[in-house]
Amino acid sequence: MKQYVRILFFWTALFIFIPFLGNDFGKGVWGSEETESSKAELAPFSVHGALRVEGAGLVDQNGESIRLRGMSTHGIAWFPEYVNYDAFRTLRDDWKTNCVRLAMYTEEYNGYCSGGSQEELKALVKKGVDFGTDLGMYVIIDWHILSDSDPNIHKEEAIAFFKEMSWYCKNQSNVIYEICNEPNGYAAWDSIKAYAKEVIPVIRANDPDAVILVGTPMWSQEIQKAAEDPLEYENIMYTLHFYAATHTDWLRMRLKECIKHGLPVFVSEFGLCDASGNGQNDFRQAELWMELLEQYQVSCCGWNLANKAESSSVIAAGCGKTSDWTEADLSEGGRWLRNYFRSLP
Repeated sequence: MKQYVRILFFWTALFIFIPFLGNDFGKGVWGSEETESSKAELAPFSVHGALRVEGAGLVDQNGESIRLRGMSTHGIAWFPEYVNYDAFRTLRDDWKTNCVRLAMYTEEYNGYCSGGSQEELKALVKKGVDFGTDLGMYVIIDWHILSDSDPNIHKEEAIAFFKEMSWYCKNQSNVIYEICNEPNGYAAWDSIKAYAKEVIPVIRANDPDAVILVGTPMWSQEIQKAAEDPLEYENIMYTLHFYAATHTDWLRMRLKECIKHGLPVFVSEFGLCDASGNGQNDFRQAELWMELLEQYQVSCCGWNLANKAESSSVIAAGCGKTSDWTEADLSEGGRWLRNYFRSLP
């Protein structure tokens, strides 16, 4: 009888005093369910919802300015292991990012249009979309042209790809479509614009309100060409890419001028090193870039989430972990980028 009284007293006291012990006590007693629920409620998409282009930037479901910031994968055909739930969770919770870009090369070795398994690559993109969606992150599907220069070379494949992807993602308002990564060489704006006019309607047929990113000439640096002759669609942004050790004041000035003229710009790829993706990091130039992007609320994705032995990879070359990285697991550039993202409000 005395033992029963003691047990009854213990549980009565416990439930009386739990409210005064704060939320952390409940988490410790009852496990992590509340923690995960809270994270879901505070996830970027849960807070901001579907985005749209307004003026030179993005606004959220409440009409408030939002700046996406995140990481781009390297080519998913070569580094598929980084397309996983825990990698994206680490980027969201530890790096404090809200966006991930899925880079799918078209022409390079085992690219989508050069011998790679198209079904496997599409399945990997869909997995990446699903992981990002489950985590409440924004996801960019990147048709990563590079050595193919002009997006019209594989236009028919692009149309079929975006038709399938936009159908798959039609109810997932966190997805952004990047229809040509870095047009270059002989690819003039007229040619890129003609390509965009065929691909955009295919996406719009399934996903009418999605934000779409369009690359610009000369490795997505000649944004002024788009400013002079923009596309006549809503929710379109134009991509600018920079590498801090190569692209300095002259390209920052171009970005300023285009934004002042109302051009919606998205930096869907940037690096801290030179334009080769290698060489020395230039952190001073990177700081100047970040100050400018913050000033104008320009969204950006760092290159790249992989452990390739080059300066632009954020994971150290000897690290085999695909999530939950410590400082020691990161490259010099990776540590800088993680610290930068974590410093943002």
